[in-house]
Amino acid sequence: MARDRDPVSPPVALTIAGSDAGGGAGIQADLKAMTAHGVFGTAVVTATTAQNTRGVEDVHVVPADHVASQYDAVIEDFDVGAVKTGMLATAPIVETAAGLLARCSAPVVVDPVMVAATGDRLLSPAAEEAYEGVIERATLVTPNADEAAVLVDEPVETPADAEAAGRELVARGAGAALVKGGHLSGDGDRVVDTLVIGGRGEGDEAGDGDEAGDDDEAGTDPTVVRIENPRVATDATHGSGCALSSAIAARLARGEPLRGAVADAVDEMGTAIRRGYDVGDGPGAVNPTAFDDGR
Repeated sequence: MARDRDPVSPPVALTIAGSDAGGGAGIQADLKAMTAHGVFGTAVVTATTAQNTRGVEDVHVVPADHVASQYDAVIEDFDVGAVKTGMLATAPIVETAAGLLARCSAPVVVDPVMVAATGDRLLSPAAEEAYEGVIERATLVTPNADEAAVLVDEPVETPADAEAAGRELVARGAGAALVKGGHLSGDGDRVVDTLVIGGRGEGDEAGDGDEAGDDDEAGTDPTVVRIENPRVATDATHGSGCALSSAIAARLARGEPLRGAVADAVDEMGTAIRRGYDVGDGPGAVNPTAFDDGR
């Protein structure tokens, strides 16, 4: 006997990023994190990589016009509630992404994939410079300390440096900046992530964290929130930036306010790391399906 369909209509999010053949990062991690939040994930592939838990062996960049075609195909058919960007690979793709996001009305989370775990720069100077156009379109930008240093051209080594970098990114046009604290100096048992919310961000009262600044009467002074969590002792953090930015994008697609979405996703990152995947011969990867109680 035939059964009737029982479809669901989840929120939709879009990732613009590279593919990780090993499955631990890139669009693979993005889509897992979105699914864990009950969000339907769509993807625009910027590059394919031949990589595994031990490292990257080869990269094939997708032509910029095909990146635009993928984006148009998704936007024409889906009601996209949020967009995130990851690996943009080259100056033409960065410039293309900036143009696409300029006509995007949904919230945009920018994960500026610029520095490898080894500390090597991943983008050409021209591509780094072109990122200014993407930052200006960001509802939220989520650099780690190394990436924040590239973006603001200043060292980022302490929580105070992270706050200064976040303020500078907001001054350059981002709605808000989350400078991740995993690579900062300080207490080795704690991770301090710094969220700076500017005029285009949402200074709501949701979420945890200690405020280090308040809006002035005109609402022009950024709000600074520090989110502190225990450090998980592991080097299996592959895909952590991808998963976190995608978790935030998924929450924004669900209609959650920015500050609460960031705080909850950051708090859940510890679970994603503790329950990481022990696969392959390398350090392994975070577990994006552990976000949002693995719903």
